[in-house]
Amino acid sequence: MNNREAKQILALFRPGTADEVDPFFSQARQLAKTDPDLAAWLDSHAETFRVLRGKFQAIPVPPGLKEQILSERKIQRSLFQEYWRPILAAAAVVVLLAGLASAWRIRHAAPDGYAAYRKRMTEFALRSYSMDLKATDPAVIRNFLKERNAPADYALPAGLSTTAVSGCAVSTWQGSPVSLICFKSGRPLPPGNQSDLWLFVTDLKSVPNAPPPGAPVFARVNKAATASWSDGARIYLLAAVGDEAMLRKYLQ
Repeated sequence: MNNREAKQILALFRPGTADEVDPFFSQARQLAKTDPDLAAWLDSHAETFRVLRGKFQAIPVPPGLKEQILSERKIQRSLFQEYWRPILAAAAVVVLLAGLASAWRIRHAAPDGYAAYRKRMTEFALRSYSMDLKATDPAVIRNFLKERNAPADYALPAGLSTTAVSGCAVSTWQGSPVSLICFKSGRPLPPGNQSDLWLFVTDLKSVPNAPPPGAPVFARVNKAATASWSDGARIYLLAAVGDEAMLRKYLQ
């Protein structure tokens, strides 16, 4: 299943309903846990559904409607005009507001594409995730990524090139593959974790407003410190729970 197929399935998903345990959605929802682009799309879809559901639940039920349906009496035109026309108008307003909200989110997120990319990738690393490959040999990791058409020709800073690796994963951003190389800093790892230092690599052209070649740019994302730089073809994002000083030693 690819990203497009998963979206077609998840477009029918209704959060907070029996869909949560429906096997029909299981594979697509599992894919969203490893695909940041799909995860962001699903979050937006779920939020829109919750807003619409709340608005519809707030619409008052016309008095006597239940009895009217049960008695199978014919609804007169006057009743339709009195009760249903305002409800349909309210529903149309809700749909319009939801569409405007989605358009606003897209419009305001677009100018700073790299900030969105940095946030999504870092949060992906901080969450529980599964490596596509567990390996301690850097050459094995590069071959694996190359076979999956993900960036494998990345250039590591000296400090990072001597750091132990534990595996890798392949994700996507706006349809472009993203390589995630997982390192171990040597600090005690939390239970169940196999890495605590993450490097994301993708094509520079796929992320608007990315840092230019030169000195790395540092920023915090939640509890993680991040460093970003580019080399003219690739954009690099290094993240770890810690501070800027911790990351600097890997970039020397």
